[in-house]
Amino acid sequence: MFIIDITLKSTPVTLSVQRKAAEDAEAVYKQVVEAISSGSTKVLELTCEQQVGKKVSVLSSEISAVQVAEKSSTATSSGRPPGFAALVE
Repeated sequence: MFIIDITLKSTPVTLSVQRKAAEDAEAVYKQVVEAISSGSTKVLELTCEQQVGKKVSVLSSEISAVQVAEKSSTATSSGRPPGFAALVE
């Protein structure tokens, strides 16, 4: 399972969706990067393969960062949540 985390400019909340295959996760990552790079504001809607029915919509102009990572059992056993917040000490 792969997690795509999106951080917004005006809030400390990280939005996440998951993909089962690395290729699918990379495609979502590229979609978000292209939306950020385009310079125009548009609504980006993403769905999650892990939680059926989970959807998130965000304005591309409000995205400050995106990351993709493979979900591993060691990330949860360390007591740290996945995502950008896991890097802060």
